[in-house]
Amino acid sequence: MESFTNNKYIIKSTLAVLILLAVFLLAEAIGAFKKIGTIGNDAPAVNVITVAGKGEVIAVPDVAIFTIGAVEEDLTVAEAQKKATDKINSAIKFFKESGVAEKDIKTVYYNVNPKYEYPKALYYPYPEGKRTLTGYEVSQGVEVKVRKLADAGKLLSGVGELGLNNISGLTFIVDKEDELKKEAREKAIAEARSEAKKLAKDLGVKLVRIVSFNESGNYPIYFKEAYSADVGYGRGGATAPASPEVPAGENKIISNVNISYEIR
Repeated sequence: MESFTNNKYIIKSTLAVLILLAVFLLAEAIGAFKKIGTIGNDAPAVNVITVAGKGEVIAVPDVAIFTIGAVEEDLTVAEAQKKATDKINSAIKFFKESGVAEKDIKTVYYNVNPKYEYPKALYYPYPEGKRTLTGYEVSQGVEVKVRKLADAGKLLSGVGELGLNNISGLTFIVDKEDELKKEAREKAIAEARSEAKKLAKDLGVKLVRIVSFNESGNYPIYFKEAYSADVGYGRGGATAPASPEVPAGENKIISNVNISYEIR
């Protein structure tokens, strides 16, 4: 009789354990099933705050960039090319003799275009008759980087003396601008993070995670000081015309960021 009672107790205990195990496995299965649709996806943030940050870095430019060009016309392409090439080559030689590295001189455009003459129109501006080929125009442009800013004015006036009157696009940059952009971004993020912590404290919530980030930047030039050159030119004490003043100023690198945090 006692053996029967013990067996009955063991059976009940075993059944109880099996039932508990089945309930546990069922709960796990239901949880796993619910997660199937979100595997690999983050749950969307419901409560979010967005903060802004701004970072600024000011740097003095150390490189000047400008473009020179030659435009020549002639009856044949070959002659027009020769005229343009002679002027550009003389300018390149001048730059190299003035200390500009070959890697800082590059051609940015080269065009050959036919030139036509149209007959006079009886009723302007509609021409009558066939157009006539009158020659060809060749244009070449070369971009120059000047890493010694004190020489920029001298180089600009020098190419003018060589007969090149197409000079444009003078700008001043910082050679390692990417490093300055990174520094400005870090300052902007630090400011945004500080603002987020303060706002979360005021609201009585906790920051959970960053759900979005975007950055915009603006890089204006602020003029502050000028560089100019007044050097001897030629022999017998002759001097070149006064070199133009080329203000280099300061570059302000600005990063604006917006960061959204999930809160809880």
